[in-house]
Amino acid sequence: MIERYTTPSMNGIWSRQAKYEVWREVEIAIVEAHVELGAIPASALTDIQTKSTFDLERCDEIELETRHDLMAFVRNLAENVGESGRFIHLGVTSYDVIDTALGMMLRNSCDVLIESATKLSVEIKRLALEHEHTVEIGRTHGIHAEPITFGFKCANWYAELTRNIERLKQAKADVSVGKVSGAVGVHAITSPEMEAIVCAKLGLSPDPATTQIINRDRHANFLNALALLGAGLERIATELRNLQRTEILEVQEAFAAGQTGSSAMPHKRNPWNSETICGLARLLRANAHAMLESVATWHERDLTNSSLERIVFPDSCNLADFMLKSLTRILSGLQVFPETMEKNLRTRGDLVFSEHVMISLIHAGMTREAAYKVAQRNAAKAWDGSDFKSVVSQDPEVIERLTAEQLEEIFSLEHHLRNVGHTLDATGIRD
Repeated sequence: MIERYTTPSMNGIWSRQAKYEVWREVEIAIVEAHVELGAIPASALTDIQTKSTFDLERCDEIELETRHDLMAFVRNLAENVGESGRFIHLGVTSYDVIDTALGMMLRNSCDVLIESATKLSVEIKRLALEHEHTVEIGRTHGIHAEPITFGFKCANWYAELTRNIERLKQAKADVSVGKVSGAVGVHAITSPEMEAIVCAKLGLSPDPATTQIINRDRHANFLNALALLGAGLERIATELRNLQRTEILEVQEAFAAGQTGSSAMPHKRNPWNSETICGLARLLRANAHAMLESVATWHERDLTNSSLERIVFPDSCNLADFMLKSLTRILSGLQVFPETMEKNLRTRGDLVFSEHVMISLIHAGMTREAAYKVAQRNAAKAWDGSDFKSVVSQDPEVIERLTAEQLEEIFSLEHHLRNVGHTLDATGIRD
């Protein structure tokens, strides 16, 4: 991942130095388990705990010979330990270490993402409460539909993000597993008891059925959870981009003094932060697809998953965290223009109440088809420049069935939006 889209939290998990530190933690846990089971002397553990250091440059030198990064790492540890170094990596295969370490790294990444997503949910919650009664026009197909509030829109975002947080929690449980089951997973050298000891030390559960590797359906599920999270963030960002269109301009990303919107047009204020989120969401989806392709392996293991995992795991975790933090920053500084929202809502007068007219006429005895035609013909007059409420109030078929009081309720924003608070309550925003 290029530095532009990395976060310190994720870099602390996925940098090469950090990954090798986790490898070392797994190797030491394996030695500790051997000692507890009486397979190697306790003195060897003391040596390994105190002397097993590694140097990335030295690992690279050894890898020129081994053509195997994990074994280069093990040899570097062993040469620093001395005689007791022969007990490092005893009875295990490379992926006993790599996949167990991966379980720890994915688990820790989930913790970071859940924390970042929770902070975003707090920001969305603030906007929802602040703008519960800030009226704006709802749009379907990009066209004015019926009135909503901006707080209601935010509550919808909040609900989806809440589901994505739950997906992250479920994915965390799914990937928090390890294995010390050997070359094809049958515990030929290491025992299930030893595997359980190692996993317990590392805060993982033993995978109940492995081959040489942990099955990749777990990891594909994790990346699909990130792809769904990214899609949800993209949905919010896309809405912000649309609402910032010059002819709409109901919200606007914060624009700092001296910021450049366009190198050619000094007046430009582009929603570039939201656009970045939309672009990066595509990578999360692509990476999830790549991981799905890695679920199937030849027999008990092949190497097709290894190369792409060096990319998709660190990249996806960094991207997801970057996107969450970026959207939190966007929303914390978002400019909301309630006056413009109401002005846009009123662009076509009271035309947006056409459904209320139709429903009221149906309740007053008209067939649905007849009521639809009455509302539609008066709407056509409004499209030609007439005031919809006025022409409806003067329509003989309406006057015959509806009182003046009923017409006032039909065209009342307060009546139309009377249940908006239900959504905020149902989503837990007011808890």
